[in-house]
Amino acid sequence: MRLTYNHLNNLVGALVLLASFTTYWLTLEPTVSFWDCGEFIASANKLQVPHPPGAPLFLLLGRAASLFAGADVAQVPLWVNGLSALSSAFTVLFLFWTITILAKKLVLGRPGMHDDRGLEPSSGQTLLILGSGVVGALALAFSDSFWFNAVEAEVYALSSLGTAVVVWLMLKWENRAHEADSDKWLVLIAYVIGLCIGVHLLNLLAIPALAFIYYFRRTAQPNRRGGLVTLAVSGALVLGILMGVIPGLPSVAGALEVFVVNSFGLPFNSGVVLFVGLLVGLIVGGLRYTKRRQLQLLHTGLLGFVFVLIGYTSYLMVPIRSGFNPVIDENNPDEVLSFVSYLKREQYGDRPLLYGPQFNAQPIDQTEGAPRYVRQGSKYVVAEHRLETIYRAEDKTLLPRLYSNLPGHVREYQKWTDVQPDQKPTMAQNLAFLFRYQIGHMYTRYFLWNFVGREADVQQAGVLWPTSASKNGLPAELADNRARNNYFALPLLLGVAGLLFQLRRDRRNALVVGMLFVLTGLAVVLYLNQPPTEPRERDYAFAGSYYAFAIWLGLGVVAVAEGLRRVVQQERLRAVAASLLCLGVPFLMAQQNWDDHDRSGRYAALDWAKNMLNSVAPNAILITYADNDTFPLWYAQQVEGVRPDVRVAVVSYLNTDWYLDQMQQRHGPSAPWPMTLQHQDFAQGTNDYLPFVPNPGVQAVNVKEFMQLVRQNSPLLQVQTQSGKSLLSYPTPNFYLDVDTAAVRRLSIVPAERRTQLVARMQWSVGKDALEKKQLALLDLLATNNWQRPVYFSTSMDPREYLGLDNYLQLEGLAYRVLPVAAPAVTADPNAAPEIGTVARELLDDSLMRRFAYRNLHLPKVYFDEQQRRLMGQYRQQFARLAHAHMAAGDPARAQQVIDKCLRVLPDDSIPYDASSADLVAPLVQLGQAPRAHQMMDLMTNRAQQALAYYTTHEPARFDREIQSNVVMLSRLYQAAADTNDQARATRIAQLFQQYVPRS
Repeated sequence: MRLTYNHLNNLVGALVLLASFTTYWLTLEPTVSFWDCGEFIASANKLQVPHPPGAPLFLLLGRAASLFAGADVAQVPLWVNGLSALSSAFTVLFLFWTITILAKKLVLGRPGMHDDRGLEPSSGQTLLILGSGVVGALALAFSDSFWFNAVEAEVYALSSLGTAVVVWLMLKWENRAHEADSDKWLVLIAYVIGLCIGVHLLNLLAIPALAFIYYFRRTAQPNRRGGLVTLAVSGALVLGILMGVIPGLPSVAGALEVFVVNSFGLPFNSGVVLFVGLLVGLIVGGLRYTKRRQLQLLHTGLLGFVFVLIGYTSYLMVPIRSGFNPVIDENNPDEVLSFVSYLKREQYGDRPLLYGPQFNAQPIDQTEGAPRYVRQGSKYVVAEHRLETIYRAEDKTLLPRLYSNLPGHVREYQKWTDVQPDQKPTMAQNLAFLFRYQIGHMYTRYFLWNFVGREADVQQAGVLWPTSASKNGLPAELADNRARNNYFALPLLLGVAGLLFQLRRDRRNALVVGMLFVLTGLAVVLYLNQPPTEPRERDYAFAGSYYAFAIWLGLGVVAVAEGLRRVVQQERLRAVAASLLCLGVPFLMAQQNWDDHDRSGRYAALDWAKNMLNSVAPNAILITYADNDTFPLWYAQQVEGVRPDVRVAVVSYLNTDWYLDQMQQRHGPSAPWPMTLQHQDFAQGTNDYLPFVPNPGVQAVNVKEFMQLVRQNSPLLQVQTQSGKSLLSYPTPNFYLDVDTAAVRRLSIVPAERRTQLVARMQWSVGKDALEKKQLALLDLLATNNWQRPVYFSTSMDPREYLGLDNYLQLEGLAYRVLPVAAPAVTADPNAAPEIGTVARELLDDSLMRRFAYRNLHLPKVYFDEQQRRLMGQYRQQFARLAHAHMAAGDPARAQQVIDKCLRVLPDDSIPYDASSADLVAPLVQLGQAPRAHQMMDLMTNRAQQALAYYTTHEPARFDREIQSNVVMLSRLYQAAADTNDQARATRIAQLFQQYVPRS
């Protein structure tokens, strides 16, 4: 049987699907990874409620995928990660089919023909069309950001699939628009868009591109006026779904709920039922009316709206599952009003987009905004009014890009503009930040990473242009970086060739692809209005833009073939030559990207989570900081059942009432958090922060008495704000807690070697800024717990979150335990840098030497990105502290074992030496291994010198973190040289300080 074009199109598409999926499966992360993945896997496995606005469809599909793990829960992340791999592979398939549809029009010379299904290309034309599809699809498959999304449990892979499907469906509709039942394709597109709302909102940005396909197909003579109307209508559709459907319909339901319950005494949820009934009635009536009047366009629009809502119903999972109070239940959106708040992401606050205040705007008033209702008895009552800050009109501007007044952000703004802290930013300065940072640095740089080359995985790393490919003079962390990928700008050139060729031959479809490219790229930049610093690179958010450019990249094959027309006359040979020549582009991308996208041997996040959980005593309360030291722990506990007795508490979440409520609930074997504060004491709007109002007559405050005054809303603590509102305050930063030392001894919680340091009164300072609700909760925990439950802080927290308790912290692994035991007044090494807490030598030794897992950290072939390399350095820090503790205790043999294990499980060729490695130098010298220590010192000193020489002369403002880390390394090396009386090395390091760290 002769293979037709359609047969070959489907067959080659299947091969592209297989190639991409095989690549992703081979490089898939076998278990949990850092950032949001741990939360998503744990939430998918048990259908829980992750951070707003959630991704219910992703979680439902993730739950289905997790069932393939069977009884082996350790395989759950592999299958949920596999969902991203499968989604990405199908995205590549639909991209292939999209490119072949567009390429067929170009190759056949029929760009204006709407239905080309009856045209059978020649064999040469078929080769060229399929070659275009293969090159473009594989280029996306092997691109940096897309591949990154494909091998971990995040929403962006599934979101990209939604975008690819709706674009392909719209092109399929274009070929069938003249058929009587063609509108079913539009309804199907609406359903897919509705489904994608349950994954990520980026899919909505494809609507304007789809609208132009519709306009060009339905209009005999398209013109500029019609194009502007199409753009306006499609933009209104996006806003209608983004604001009217997603939060708008639940908001109306919530308002009706409050009205009927409070006004007519109906039971809770009556308003929701009434709203659903009214909505269904209106839709049914509208469908009957439009059908009776033969209003086809309006009828199809209503059907599309219905199917958007059907897809959107995946969000019902959020309040339903929240009603069962799962362990992960962020915002507790179990009824319509809290569900609306969840959808609106109200906990994150707002960023000004088109008009608003700038960073130096001074508030002149606060007014009460929309009320927040809560259930009380049989009615809804107003818990608080959201405060709206009023600014002077002259402090506001259009497109406020310089808006953040957070500490340090003004200094970051100054790296990109000439703005001054004490001057009002001009429109020119706002635009400068928009173009230089938000568009140039946070989008264009990412775009060029994918299609030109990437300098390294170091944060803020730039584009690797062909002219800068030399490694001469580069520091080792750039020169030897596996993420240093050079594509010689070939993907960019091929994509530009495809863009120009399509513009010349098929302007309408070029406009469609361009619309998709701009809206999923630059429009996202404008909408995000990114602050001047981010905790990590955000290139994954622009995957839709890379998808659009990959279409042009595929069409570049047709452009190359056209360029070969004079050289190669024979059509089939020309098609083969162009395809083979251009296939080198995705193959080059695959070759360059494989080593830094291969996660197949990485277990760092899971081992980190298990090690942290195993650092703490039974039934402990473990305070963590943020994503990386929390979400993997949630996964380990919720999926693999590791240490479910430990109550993990995220310190930033302790600023919310819903989280404090959850802390007072039992979670499996984990008992409720001991707390005397009641809900009314920390409800949103109550005790959100307590200002410091000094009272000279109060030198120190008893924590227990202070918490009693807080519970009583005592006038002794009350102060009046300028608006007349009463707030609680605290009169002194000095707090103390009396300790029943006899009871503590009976609990046997103090190591034998530290029992002499037990104190009858703990005294510390909380600082003079303000007490936030999270700090109030921690003070209540100290006052209430009576040492019955172990309390720990994660070592990866910002030390400022330790509440000033540094002197009472005991290092036992990857966590500090709070104990009424004061650190010695003088350390064993008076020259050592000040360190937090005191080492519990036996407990830390047991953790690091026996209980902790360090799988594959010693293997150079396994790639660990910069974030992981930095985090793994914390292991070295604890090893070094333990080695010093053993030496101080007169146990050099055990110190030697600690250092040997540290260097064995964390070798330099796998996890390069960091500043903590310098702390191993002094013990090595004391142990008689001076050559080994000196070799380490010289290697680190040379690297720091090379890095500083480069970073201080290549955009030092951009690489200030790298400069600072190398300066810290030099300071630690200088201390090591001083501790070992190594005058020569100390002198050399001092000279480097004078050269690269000039005194101001």
